[in-house]
Amino acid sequence: MTSRRIDADELRRHIVDSFAGTTVMENAGDLFFIHDPDGDIPPERTFPYATIVTGDHYDTVSRLDEPGAYRLNSGLTKATYTSLFGAAPTERDEKGVLDTGFDHDTRDQIVPHPIYASQYWVSVVNPTESTMDTIRPMLEEAHEFVARKHANKRARRDRA
Repeated sequence: MTSRRIDADELRRHIVDSFAGTTVMENAGDLFFIHDPDGDIPPERTFPYATIVTGDHYDTVSRLDEPGAYRLNSGLTKATYTSLFGAAPTERDEKGVLDTGFDHDTRDQIVPHPIYASQYWVSVVNPTESTMDTIRPMLEEAHEFVARKHANKRARRDRA
């Protein structure tokens, strides 16, 4: 039995509804999930903890030019990333794609991110319900990590 595919809108709703303080920035149909609970981080200082990329705007290795195709990307802690995939890759091809040993256009499989795996990011193209069981804790970890960094930054600022 095949697991139901999760569409990008459903995944967007899950992220926004599940993680407090999340703001969504959009560019060319791509979504960037930012932890900004007070809504006061200037756009130039934001960095997403997850993204949904809907086209081949940044690379073409995931074949996101197919109708309905998208790639969920999420940052992990170094410990979680290395427990899943070993040491982060460092070698890039002529297009800047990291040599991760994985096929980045495989559907419904969590793999090291083609460009940001060296920063402990992972990706999955067109996830299904069964893959979401693995993705949810990864998104939780990414959000917890960025929320902790935000709280620490705020505490340092408030003490100053």
